[in-house]
Amino acid sequence: MPVPPRTAASNAARATYSISDLAREFALTTRAIRFYEDCGLLAPSRDKRTRVYGERERVRLKLILRGKRLGLALAEIGELLDLYEVNRNERAQLTAFLAMLAERRVRLLQQREDIEAVLAEIDGIERECRRRLKAEARGVARAESD
Repeated sequence: MPVPPRTAASNAARATYSISDLAREFALTTRAIRFYEDCGLLAPSRDKRTRVYGERERVRLKLILRGKRLGLALAEIGELLDLYEVNRNERAQLTAFLAMLAERRVRLLQQREDIEAVLAEIDGIERECRRRLKAEARGVARAESD
């Protein structure tokens, strides 16, 4: 029976990576990758004592890092990854992701508002400090001229 020719997709599905490969690709430490394993976000296979990562783990790592950039907690990222694993479709995952993004947006907008309020307060305090320094300098100048 002839063996079907390998396609790029089937080659990618069979690709394996070492922990060092992934660390280099994503500019992480191997310790960080092991941490994600400890959190249950990654589950490489083993060849004796060596971790063997497949394309699935590589994609999951990429999604973990994207979630972190967006400010999602590791638990939230895990929920999204688990939704896909359970349902094997993107609908539930995308719906949950949209809800998480909306919540994240609300938090960031509140933080922006808080930061703007603090910056306005800093501006006011700086103006007051400069005004007092000028007033003090004028007072010293008058005292010296007397």
